[in-house]
Amino acid sequence: MIISEGRPLQKYLYYGMRYAGQVAAYAAFLALLGYFASAPTYSPVDPAAAMLKLSFIHVGHHKVECRKMRPEEIAQLAPNMRQALNCSRERLPVTIELELDGKLLLHRAVIASGLSHDRAASIYDKFVVSPGHHRVTARLRDSARTDGFDYTRSTEVELRPRQNFVVDFDAESGGFSFH
Repeated sequence: MIISEGRPLQKYLYYGMRYAGQVAAYAAFLALLGYFASAPTYSPVDPAAAMLKLSFIHVGHHKVECRKMRPEEIAQLAPNMRQALNCSRERLPVTIELELDGKLLLHRAVIASGLSHDRAASIYDKFVVSPGHHRVTARLRDSARTDGFDYTRSTEVELRPRQNFVVDFDAESGGFSFH
């Protein structure tokens, strides 16, 4: 091996040790990463439990009823803004209740999203429950009524360990659905 004048043998050994150290550090990091990717098992929920999930997006009714505009009012508007009805953008909050075997799990009024509260209200919540036979009841109010609910549905379900049971809502399909 021929060594040039500007490169003594110590410099070659220095770089060789440096690269070997980098390779050893990367190998240790990859081994540690591989171990934590597969070895310690983690379960966020007890494997002997079941999961009840409530998840939906729904638009409530308008907070103020639309009013019919008079012809004089319509004429004062710009041509591209002329509509027969004047409706506020703000929506009512959506009130939801979820009950399991007669015990109230959730009671929440979800405010509509958006700067003017004119978008849909969304909810996602999950509950760890014991497996077995249960009665699930879901209720929703999206109107201005002060008592009672606009949509109510109950079902009997047999939950198995590790089962996910989802409560969904779609007004166009008639209300709550359970899967």
